[in-house]
Amino acid sequence: MENKKVKFRSLVELFAFLPADEALLLDILRGIAIETLNGYGKEKISYNVPFFYGNRSLLLIYPAAVPRGGFKSGVMFAFWYGNRLKDEDHYLEHGTNKQIYYRIYHSAEEINISALQTLIHEAVELDKTFKKPRR
Repeated sequence: MENKKVKFRSLVELFAFLPADEALLLDILRGIAIETLNGYGKEKISYNVPFFYGNRSLLLIYPAAVPRGGFKSGVMFAFWYGNRLKDEDHYLEHGTNKQIYYRIYHSAEEINISALQTLIHEAVELDKTFKKPRR
């Protein structure tokens, strides 16, 4: 897309924009997140990507093709408060960001479902300790 100012209003628009490999990874990772969250929190499009939140921000799934991601290929699965997760297996990376910890996937085979599920459950337990913001 020539225009860097893309704004997706739905998942359909996002999936239509993505290259096939990133769309597939996004679909798989969203499925894992939705199934593991099991009704906890909500999903919305924020920062042009799927974003899950409960009392506060939980996690986001960011394909490289979406502008402003800061990486060139793959799909990033990121925990908003990753710095507060135990992550005993050191599954996540944190780069230069002190708060958001993540893992970038380039193929479905790289996805360790049980490691992701453990971290998602941990993120939910952490989120439950936060007070709901006033709206």
